[in-house]
Formats: sequence, C-alpha cells, structure tokens
Amino acid sequence: MIHLQLAVMTTFNQIMPKTIAHIKDAAFNPRVVALVYEGLCAFEFACAAEVFGLARPELTADVAARWYQFQTASMSRGALLGQYGQTMVADAGLEAIVDAGTVIIPGWQGANVPVPAVLIKALHAAHANGARILTICSGAFVLAATGLLDGKRAATHWQYAAALQAQYPAVRVDDTVLYVDGAQLLTSAGSAAGLDLSLHLVRRDFGAAVANLVARRLVVAPHRDGGQAQFLQQSVQKRERNALSPLLGKLHTQLKAPLTIEAMAGMALMSERSFMRHFKATTGLTPLDWLSHARVQWACEWLETSNHSIDLIASETGLGTGSTLRHHFKKIMKISPSEYRARFKAVA
Repeated sequence: MIHLQLAVMTTFNQIMPKTIAHIKDAAFNPRVVALVYEGLCAFEFACAAEVFGLARPELTADVAARWYQFQTASMSRGALLGQYGQTMVADAGLEAIVDAGTVIIPGWQGANVPVPAVLIKALHAAHANGARILTICSGAFVLAATGLLDGKRAATHWQYAAALQAQYPAVRVDDTVLYVDGAQLLTSAGSAAGLDLSLHLVRRDFGAAVANLVARRLVVAPHRDGGQAQFLQQSVQKRERNALSPLLGKLHTQLKAPLTIEAMAGMALMSERSFMRHFKATTGLTPLDWLSHARVQWACEWLETSNHSIDLIASETGLGTGSTLRHHFKKIMKISPSEYRARFKAVA
C-alpha cells in the first residue's frame, strides 16, 4: 500500500495547517532538537534525522544558510541503548530542548511507560519559549502527558489511538489522519507518517520547492493522499490496489482536461461502481475529491512560481473559473489563494 501512495503527489484536507508559519518571520529558530532515550525507536529517529539533520548541497546558498541545525538531547548522560541494540550518546542534556526552535519526540518507550517529570518540565519550558513540538507515532503519549494537548486534536498510530484516548480523555485523538498540524504542536501517525509531517514542516518553513527537493532526495512524495483509515481496509487485496497505480500516474498528466467518473472508469477498464469502490479503498478519497486535491496542489505550484491571475491558473489546472478555484482552495488549504501566494511565493 505504501509504495502506491508514494506515487501520488497530491495534498488532502485532513493534514493541511490551520496556521502556516513563514521562513521570513524574524522569530524563526532553526535549531531542531530530537529527544533520544533508552529503547529509542530507531526508524522514527532516523526519519527526523534524515529530514532535518543532513547537509543540503542541492539547496541555494541563501536557503542553505538558514537551514536547520540538528542536535540530540537526552535525560541522562552516557550511552543509550536503542531499539535494535544500537547505542547512542546524545549531544546535550534537556537544556537543549528548552532553547530549541523545534523539538522532535520520535516515538516513546511504550504507551504505558510514565513520562518523567523532568522531561515534562523541559517540554513546558520549550513550549513557553515558542518552540514547536513535533511527535512521531507513540511520541504523542509524551506530549499528551504534558497537558499541552488538552482540548486539542492529535494524531498517533491507529494501534495506539484507543490507549491514548483512554489515558488522556481531554485530547481529541484522530486515528484517521496521517498527521495533525496544530501550529505549535504537531503530531503524526505511524512511523512513516513522521516523514510526511517532517516534510510538511519543511514546506511551512521554506516553501514547496524546497520540500520537493528534500522529498526527491528521500525518494518519497512531498504529499500522500488520504489518511490512516485506508490502511485498515483489509477487504481490498494488494493486487486490486496496485491495479490503479498506472491510472493515478496518468491522471496527473491530464488534470487540465475534463475528467468524469465514466471516463476514469474506462481508463481503469472497470465499471463505474467497481471503480468508485476501488478508488476510495486505495486513496481514501472519492475520484472527484482526489481530482480537486490534485488540481489544488497544482494550483499551489502556479501560485508559488508565477504572477498569473487566479482565473488563468484555474483554467490551466482544470479548475475552470477563479471562483471554483477559490472555493476548492479554501476548503482544502484552509486559506485563500491570494493569502497562500503572499506567504509562499518566491520563498526558495
């Protein structure tokens, strides 16, 4: 399922931000600090390190000069034993978290493992200082333990969702999405969703062009369609999901054309009813919703890289008229096209 989703390069409404930061904000702090701990979840940590910790020679000089400064922090000095027997020595203690611009919690020791008071205190201090706190998978339990998520929507792996909700009833747990951007508090689902959220944060900070470069180096898509719910569709066989892969690629090349359910079903060599069922099971979206999201994502690229009018962009991306583009854009991106252009044009 994952390899199919990586082929799809559109965005979707479950994961877009309510508030979008901007790299031109003078308050931007490039210091990214990842928490490491006994039993460290290796893949979750690697996701954070790959996005925020690597040198980026492919970036322009001005962006590279503002790139993230990656560091690790732990609650104790000395070597830590990770999940698969690897050992790690952190760069610093929890004082690094307090001064960070972004704190990453890559998983946790277990859903029922208490969060030490010293860590909770450090996270509160970081939050008070304006740091963004990003969790991957079970890392949501650490953030929930601070109380900062009370009354807020949060994501975690669907296997942990019920436990998280039971332990922290004040948190609004959403087990259907890949991640939730709460501006200063960001939570993601299963391990690979940490990559989705990390790339999303790069997009927030540096714009889509830079996020696309990072994604290309990782050989993943900048966006994945749908949410966690699609991974629970056990009745859909792998061969059936793969059958739509060529179609999804083809649709991306024909977004400007008028595409109907009948036409798409014909391209997939399926009846309309079967096509609708398979498409929703594969992507988490109806065919028409998928088209709207793909076209809006294409419109984003036009808004970031051109001075063309909204009406022209609507025509070129298959959305028809400016009013139609504005309607779908606002619904999906949560901001207007003009506001998006003001925030993201010529960032990179």
